[in-house]
Amino acid sequence: MLAVCLSGVSFFAWVVSTLAGGGSPFILIPLVNLLMGASAVPPVITIGMFLGNAHRVVLFWRSINWELTAWYAPSAILGSFLGAYTFTQIHLDWLQLVIGIFLIVSAVLFLLEKETVPKENLAMATEVAQANQYLSEPKFELKAWHIMPAGFLKAFVSGLVGTTGPVLNPFYLKYGLVKEQMLATKATHVVIIHLVKIITYGAFSAMSREQVVAGLAIGCAAIPANLVGKYLLSRMSPQQFRQIVLAFMAIGGVWMLWGQRGLFLDIVR
Repeated sequence: MLAVCLSGVSFFAWVVSTLAGGGSPFILIPLVNLLMGASAVPPVITIGMFLGNAHRVVLFWRSINWELTAWYAPSAILGSFLGAYTFTQIHLDWLQLVIGIFLIVSAVLFLLEKETVPKENLAMATEVAQANQYLSEPKFELKAWHIMPAGFLKAFVSGLVGTTGPVLNPFYLKYGLVKEQMLATKATHVVIIHLVKIITYGAFSAMSREQVVAGLAIGCAAIPANLVGKYLLSRMSPQQFRQIVLAFMAIGGVWMLWGQRGLFLDIVR
């Protein structure tokens, strides 16, 4: 029953994620936390995200930006290992609080993100080259190597709480990646992070059999969802789905913080 529930929600989450450029973990994190507890969130989400994004890499293989990936990989591998190791050592009473704060902060940052592509222009742009002409000029010239420190921080937090969602989307957009290019490159980066995390969690016995099964349920449901999302991507604007993703991020974060309100009050006293 647990696997069926996770698979059903995961299918919806991955369709939304494909159209909105990310966000599926923020739909799944509150559910996994509710059904399995906060300690299950990082390993379950990691397995599911690895499988789903690996399939997405296959679907959009020709659109991957390999130069950006080459700069991203070294720091991301180090960050994901350190984050995953920290997760195996952290006091579990703090974990739900960390996840809740992370969700809320991510939602606020995403809301504050300046829209780089006007909605009407994005709808008109069916090719990457067409869409790129509408991207606003950055205040400084963004280089591929700039993703190294950002990738390290993203990977570390991902190892600690399971995922970081779309926090690097502004970077990808400003670098000039849109639609299929952004999805393909981002999925490749996510696969690198989650592979290291899975190995680390396994090495430190931080995954149970039930968590592995739950992660597989999430990942397997992503396969048909990615196919549906790919079909819809060129026919629908992702803008209408972003508000749904942000709502789940904020509501899920507040819900987790409320569950740990006693711990939070002890900190501020």
